[in-house]
Amino acid sequence: MTKSFEGVHSTLTIARPLSHVVVLTITGRDAGEHGDGPLQALDDEIRRGPFSLFIDARRTQGASVDVSNVWAQWLRARRDQLIRIHMLTGSRFVQLTADFVRRFAELGDAMLVYTDGAAFDEALATDTRH
Repeated sequence: MTKSFEGVHSTLTIARPLSHVVVLTITGRDAGEHGDGPLQALDDEIRRGPFSLFIDARRTQGASVDVSNVWAQWLRARRDQLIRIHMLTGSRFVQLTADFVRRFAELGDAMLVYTDGAAFDEALATDTRH
């Protein structure tokens, strides 16, 4: 299953390569142009069973404060249904945003923030081998 949300400023793609792994790839700047479509798609995936969420944000310039807040609230409400959250950031700004989301959503060790693409890719490869 792959679902894409394409807009003027950003593209979000959701894929579920295995039953326990979902990959969200974000490119561009997420200013909310996709509405709640991506969150509804992820809710559909949660209904299929728990998974580790891999967020590949290496090619994003960031998200607006409002969008970051919406994502943080969504993650907080569903943290017990997510095995683990892995997020790769491509810039210091996105890393700060990810750290805010982790704190606001009270995810603690359930959310790992990566600045090294190779480490993120290895974690994804390890999870998709099982």
